[in-house]
Amino acid sequence: MHASQTAATDTNDAIIPRRNWLSRMSSAVMALGLTLGYGMLGTVMGLFLYPKRDSSRTWQFLSDLGSFAIGDSVTYEAPAGQKIVVTRLANNGTPEDFIALSSICPHLGCQVHWQSNNDRFFCPCHNGAFDKSGQPVSGPPKDSNKPLPKYPLMVEGGLLFIEVPTEALV
Repeated sequence: MHASQTAATDTNDAIIPRRNWLSRMSSAVMALGLTLGYGMLGTVMGLFLYPKRDSSRTWQFLSDLGSFAIGDSVTYEAPAGQKIVVTRLANNGTPEDFIALSSICPHLGCQVHWQSNNDRFFCPCHNGAFDKSGQPVSGPPKDSNKPLPKYPLMVEGGLLFIEVPTEALV
């Protein structure tokens, strides 16, 4: 063998392992990228399908009993952003005199408001109506049988308190 042939053989032997190494490394990097990509997709899908539930709740001052007449209502916004309609239905000085319901219609998310002359909560989007306890009585909410969510109330020392979530909605 000549010296030039020996040098060419040594160069070819060095190139083949380097090519194998580069091929294996690029395959490993590609597999890692696919694994991370699908893993992230799985995580996002899991968070979408199983959202975090709000677990932190607190009692907050709403009003003193003397400033609420029978039939009056007030819209309250909780720290986490929920809009709540609180209505006075009686004058006994107990939490049962009041009702606190979400002001968001469960049908399409429109704002509901209290109509004291009709003794109901009304959703103007599709003429949905709810009785004073939040149960659907007409329109699409009645068809889907979805009541307004209710919030607990407490009376202490002539003051009205409401229990609301304190974590963000999103």
